[in-house]
Amino acid sequence: MEKFSIVISGGGSTFTPGIVLMLLDNLDKFPIRKLKFYDNDKERQDTIAQACEIILNEQAPEIEFLATVDPKEAFTDVDFVMAHIRVGKYAMRELDEKIPLKHNVVGQETCGPGGIAYGMRSIGGILEIIDYMEEYSPNAWMLNYSNPAAIVAEATRRLRPNSKVLNICDMPVGIETRMAEIVGLESRKEMNVRYYGLNHFGWWSSITDQEGNDLMPKIKEHVQEYGYVTDIGDDQHVDKSWNDTFLKARDVYELDPTTLPNTYLKYYLFPDYVVNHSDKEHTRANEVMEGREKVVFGEAKKIIEKQSAKNCKFHIDEHASYIVDLARAIAYNTQERMLLIVENNGAIENFDSTGMVEIPCIVGSNGPEPISIGKIPQFQKGLMEQQVSVEKLVVEAWIEGSYQKLWQAITLSKTVPSAKVAKDILDELIEANQKFWPKLG
Repeated sequence: MEKFSIVISGGGSTFTPGIVLMLLDNLDKFPIRKLKFYDNDKERQDTIAQACEIILNEQAPEIEFLATVDPKEAFTDVDFVMAHIRVGKYAMRELDEKIPLKHNVVGQETCGPGGIAYGMRSIGGILEIIDYMEEYSPNAWMLNYSNPAAIVAEATRRLRPNSKVLNICDMPVGIETRMAEIVGLESRKEMNVRYYGLNHFGWWSSITDQEGNDLMPKIKEHVQEYGYVTDIGDDQHVDKSWNDTFLKARDVYELDPTTLPNTYLKYYLFPDYVVNHSDKEHTRANEVMEGREKVVFGEAKKIIEKQSAKNCKFHIDEHASYIVDLARAIAYNTQERMLLIVENNGAIENFDSTGMVEIPCIVGSNGPEPISIGKIPQFQKGLMEQQVSVEKLVVEAWIEGSYQKLWQAITLSKTVPSAKVAKDILDELIEANQKFWPKLG
């Protein structure tokens, strides 16, 4: 069986160890000959890389391993680029969240002004990685799950339209894991779903089991009372703030009980609630820095100190198995049905054909083939048209260096109450992002 070479771009991420463990757990389905880490922060990457190298030596010493900050070394001789970068790291995420909250506007890393700020930082970083891949391994595929995925996907559509890039998100996977638990299934893979929307902005319209039995009534009954809160849940979304997000899904569901909503819709449909329940001095970024960051880097240092990963507290990121499924679909032409962020091109009949929509696709060696959704209801269509315009304006602002278009994008966000508030937030975000954004005129 052919073995593959992979580079994880964002090698210093706290999610990297979980992805490595997930790859090791799937070697029988997706064999690896070489695994590389690439990051532009050598110090941060070195800690994660040294710990992961010890794990690899213990579990699969035959896999060649390299961690580097040199693009040529990283991207030469690779079959897949797995990209999860965070330009500006958590220090900038904290500002993305706290600057809007000062103005009583949702402070969130992918939604509203914070997501727009993050998108303006991410576009250049993602394009750089695509260009490295195409220069050094032109036949490789990039599996991109860097946030904010909607803005990044629109940027790749506009600026690298012929690149072999697949934009994906694990949030629906996490929710589907909970749905499977609600109906008593072993795995989300036992469900067939129909889903449509934009990234972090979508709805399930049908969920059946493999025999075709309708699972929606039982899931709806649970969501109506508990949202997506379950006994077990998934191992990624465990903090108190996530529990509130899963619970709030019951209120989002009430707006349209014919569908089941993505949890992120709470930020657009209940922004006043979100702001009132936010701690302006201690946001999600602080939770992550005090929690996940410390735990992961602390555990990595213990592994390096002991020179052994036995009994380490790293765990497989089950949600990341989606990435292996996607890589396998490309490598082995499995024709698996998966949710991807793709150009609409008529899949949603009554929606912008150039919008980057999140819908089921059949995935094989030539990439994704979107499944036709047909017409969607006016409520969802209206929300999506507003939000897709935000995403397009952000990318246009980045391309043109346009202050005006970025102001328009923030004003158009459903999380922002007025153009005046949008301008005040934008001016502060420009000041905070001087090192990362193109100059705006």
